[in-house]
Order: sequence, then C-alpha cells, then structure tokens
Amino acid sequence: MKKKVLVTGASRGIGRAIALELADAGFEVLLNFKENQAKAEEVLDKIQTNGGTASLLAFDISAREATRKCLEENIQQSGCFYGAVCNAGIAADAAFPALSGEDWDTVMKTNLDGFYNVLHPLVMPMILSKKGGRIVTLSSISALAGNPGQVNYGASKAGIIGATRALAQELAKRKITANCVAPGLIETDMISAVPLDEAKKRIPMRRLGKPEEVASLVGFLFSEKAAYITGQVISVNGGML
Repeated sequence: MKKKVLVTGASRGIGRAIALELADAGFEVLLNFKENQAKAEEVLDKIQTNGGTASLLAFDISAREATRKCLEENIQQSGCFYGAVCNAGIAADAAFPALSGEDWDTVMKTNLDGFYNVLHPLVMPMILSKKGGRIVTLSSISALAGNPGQVNYGASKAGIIGATRALAQELAKRKITANCVAPGLIETDMISAVPLDEAKKRIPMRRLGKPEEVASLVGFLFSEKAAYITGQVISVNGGML
C-alpha cells in the first residue's frame, strides 16, 4: 500500500511541482486546494496519467475547524497520513506604515495559523501508527534575510521556522522528521509584481529558481535517504544567502 501524504496549496506553483514529485516517488498524494478546483484537477489528471495515485481535498487552511473536520474525516476513511507538506500561503505586501491590520491578520491566519490548523489533526495519528513520517514546511528567504514591504509575510514565515524546529524536537524519537524549505525567488504567480531585472541582480546565479528545483529537495526529504535529517532549514535561492 502506498504511503499517504498531504500537499497543501497543490493546485499551482511550488505546491503543484511538489505534488508531482511525490507522486512520481510512489506516494499517494492528497491534493489540497482552496478555490481553484480546475487547476487542482489538472494536477490530479497529470498524476494519474503518469501512473500515480492522488485525490482532491478541498479546504481553507486558515479555517481551523473546517480543516480539522476535513482531515479527521479523511483519516477515519482511509487511515493516517505518513506525511504532509505545508506549502499553501499568501502574501499581502505593503510598506509597514501603510500595512493594514486586516492584511497583517490575514497573512498570519493563513501562513502561521495554517501550520497549526493542518498539522495538529495529523500528528497524533502519525505518532500512534508507529510507522514514522515526514513533515516539510515552506518558509521563505523573506524570513531569513528580510524584504522591504513584507513585514507581515516575513514574520509569518519566520514563525514557521521556529515552529518546525520545535516540532522536530518533539517528534524525532518517533522517527518523524520535520524540516523547513526556504525558497528564494521562484518562477510562480506570487512574484508577478516583482521587478525581475532588479531582483536578479541580488541573485548570484542571476536567474529565478524553478518550482521543480524546490520540489526535488522536498522529494529527497521524504525519502529514506533523509531519515537522519530533521529540524533543518534548507534554502533554495541561487546563492542569495
């Protein structure tokens, strides 16, 4: 039986690439999406065409009770998850003096509260299964180096690093690893408003990263070869840090 893993925000960008990578590695992938079912179905179709196993799971990671209900129902129906990739997130950029309370709260509730909302229903069943597991969270270079106009985003992504490291300490003796991947500038919709010519000057490789280059690292962290790696923050940023 294939090991079941969850990828949040799997309908596009980095999440899509991660879902395809894990499916190719032989995992059964639960594709989470919030609204864009058509894009999620495209990912599902691609996985199935390639001979993989996947299904859709719709919920908003910022909605705590709805997320818990959806995940607990799935566990009751088909057993516990072997792992999860907490990829879904949002940005609402503005210079700090112009940053609204709503934009602060929305980013925190999605990016940081989402960590709790998704992982809390999953972890105890993973522990009780005594089969080990993998957790990978997505942070950002904004959490490590700072970025003007992203005080809220950087704070939320830095919180994910602290939470992941602490969780790794708690779960290590259970053979469940927890690691954080911190991408730099990756070719996704999220950087559509970034002035790329200027941005590339900050990158020693002078190019953007590809979602597949992030996904390949996540795939490695889910492999048996990464069984002794936990509590780490690994950057994929072309040498920016």
